[in-house]
Amino acid sequence: MGRTIVTTSHKPDNESVEIARQAAEILQAELVERDRLPFTRLREKYNAENVLVAARGQITIHTPSGECFFHPSMSVPRVKAIRQGRTDHMVEAMALKTGDYMLDCTLGLGADSVVAAFVVGESGKVVGVEAAAELAYLVKCGLAGYREGPKFLREVMPRIEVVHDNCEQYLLAQPENSFDIVYFDPMFRYSRRKSSSMEPLRGLVKPDPLNSRLIKEAFRVAKRRVVMKENSFSKEFAELGFTRVIGGRYSPVAFGVIDKQEAAR
Repeated sequence: MGRTIVTTSHKPDNESVEIARQAAEILQAELVERDRLPFTRLREKYNAENVLVAARGQITIHTPSGECFFHPSMSVPRVKAIRQGRTDHMVEAMALKTGDYMLDCTLGLGADSVVAAFVVGESGKVVGVEAAAELAYLVKCGLAGYREGPKFLREVMPRIEVVHDNCEQYLLAQPENSFDIVYFDPMFRYSRRKSSSMEPLRGLVKPDPLNSRLIKEAFRVAKRRVVMKENSFSKEFAELGFTRVIGGRYSPVAFGVIDKQEAAR
């Protein structure tokens, strides 16, 4: 990940100035004057790769690959489908239900966590861990300040707890069986990840592959299941010990499942 600086729009209001100041403090990043400079000149002047901008009370991050901002993405149609009684393959793979505790080890922009938070309800819990400090901050602010879309989404988003941490370090610090489900969606493993919303994240995240040590820790922390999202043709499922694969017949993605009850037999 490259260096990140924080700035505002060309003519910021007081709220945006304060948001920029807070962001710089939390991220321990340099707060710089916009000085009417385009992002290319800002990067050159401050030897930075990413520019976090506070404008009109919102946060965006400009990377060399494009603009990144919080949005619920596919969580909206997925939650609507669940409300209509239709199947969601991630929810099916997790066997997720009301009251469950779910740990999302690869939060990203949070779409999967939003779906999970809707399913587990107020009595459940969703924690999303994100290793990239800028992305964790962007999503945390976005979830807390989401004011658009249907009420059922607005009610769900503030319930998601966002944690900035390396997922392995976070797992090591958790008690045994402390979450019902531990979930992974390793980003950018294959070309299917190339999209207008995901490409800008390449300047923020480090796409490390999962390994057996990490899955072992997830298995310890999970009470019921460890679930991984991957390409349907991926060899990672077998190599990492996922004994069952769930997915749509024509879907390019699938979900590997390690069920602790089945593993104990």
